[in-house]
Order: sequence, then structure tokens, then C-alpha cells
Amino acid sequence: MSFNEMDRAQVLAEALPYIQKFTGKTIVVKYGGNAMVSDELRHAVISDIILLSLVGIRVVVVHGGGPEISEMLKKLGKESKFVDGLRYTDEETMDIVQQVLCGRVNKDLVATLNRLGGRALGLCGLDGGLLQAKKLDDKYGQVGDITKVDAAPVIGALNNGYIPVVATVAQGVDAEVSYNINADTAAAKLAVALEAEKLILLTDVRGLLRDPKNEATLIPELQLSSVPALVREGVISGGMIPKVECCVESVRSGVKSAVILDGRVAHSLLMELLTDAGIGTMLTN
Repeated sequence: MSFNEMDRAQVLAEALPYIQKFTGKTIVVKYGGNAMVSDELRHAVISDIILLSLVGIRVVVVHGGGPEISEMLKKLGKESKFVDGLRYTDEETMDIVQQVLCGRVNKDLVATLNRLGGRALGLCGLDGGLLQAKKLDDKYGQVGDITKVDAAPVIGALNNGYIPVVATVAQGVDAEVSYNINADTAAAKLAVALEAEKLILLTDVRGLLRDPKNEATLIPELQLSSVPALVREGVISGGMIPKVECCVESVRSGVKSAVILDGRVAHSLLMELLTDAGIGTMLTN
């Protein structure tokens, strides 16, 4: 069956109530995983972000860059090391993290957004004291725990019509150093500081599943009060624990809802915000 102009007009008309709901509101998107690596998915995500911005939604992009950092370390003959799922970041590694995240990854993303018709502005946590942190624990090296978010640079960019793109490196408050920050954590903290309507974590999984081997067991909506029991039952485990914790913290601190969204699905952002599809797991208070 062909998709004609009438079908296209009907789709746009059906999106109107959702556009009205979110226009003028702030949405924080943590961008990473396959959606950042695959050219096809990258194009879809960036197109979604531009469209959302053009209809008046204030989109903030927070990105990591784990694969790119690992690739650069490998080129330099340095092995990537992880402790409790976090990249061990010694002084040399921190230099590379800062160069790759704040440099190549951030600017490539900004350039792509601008090339495809968006109006993006690159920032990192060092700009205007946006992200401030202290050392999380010696065992992780220069990995930081955010102590303060000064959202003024992001708000200024939004008020001037830009899509802020934020690299997750923070200014040290306990030493004259920069800290590597987990991108999910940074996105959650920034969402709180911006009083965002929604936090969206793009991931490489369907969402929170009751049975990790069966995508049909997706939990589409989750109340904060249900989280401790699901952790005890092992439904929330492994790498999903920190993601859920970020969502819980953001919602508990005033963000209306947080979504763990499958970034492997093309245009998942549009489906989440402009339809009733509900393709991820939404946490609400």
C-alpha cells in the first residue's frame, strides 16, 4: 500500500496534540550507543532532534563517546580499563577523554546537526562552570561525582534558538583537574537543573524487561515506588541499575518523567514524543 499525501497529512494532524503538549518544554536526550555509531540510526536521531526543535521543543543533547575514546586509546597503545562499569581514568586517559569528547565527538555532532538544517551549539561541562564535580573514588581515577550544575550556558543557548550539545567533562572543585562524568548521570543532573519535562536515555536495549531474553516482557511504565522490589527480584540488574537510578533521581527531583528508550529503533524519539507508541520504559512519580 502506497503512502500518499493524504496519509502524510493525517500523520501530521495526529501529531498536533503532542506538539502542543511539548512545545516550549525542555527535553534532555542522552545520546549514545548504536544510535551514535550506526550511520543510519545517527541520521534518524539527528533528524528527529532537528524536527522537534523546529516545532518549538527545547531539546538538549548530552553525549558520551566511549567507543571513540577506546579507539583513540588503542591507537596510542593504551588499554581501556573499567572498574564497576566505569572507565578507569588516569591523568593520561583524562587528557584523551577531554580531547575526544569535547573535541572530535562534540564538534562532529554539532556539525552534522547544522549540516542537516538544525542550529546547534557545542558545550562541555567546563564551559561557564556548567558541570562541577569532586572525585568519585580513588579506584576510578579522575572520574567525578557532580556537586553542582550551573545551567546558565545551556539556558542561554536555548533562549537564542540553539540546540545545546553537551560533552560530559566536569570542572574539579576539589583539585585543579577535569573529571570524566558518566553521560547518563550528567543528563539526569542537567535535566533536574533545567526543570525538564522529560529525560530520555537512548540505549541499546528495548527498555526494562521482566525477562531479559524476551522483548515481549517490556515494562512500559514504572512507578518509582515499584523500583526497590524489582531490584530485589533481579528484574533490574547489571547495567540497567545505574540507568534506572538516574531516572529515579531525576523524577524524584522534579523532572516529570524519564524514559529508557531503544535507540536501535529508527525515529524512536519521534515515536516517544509525538505518538502513543510507548516503545520504551517510562518512569513516573
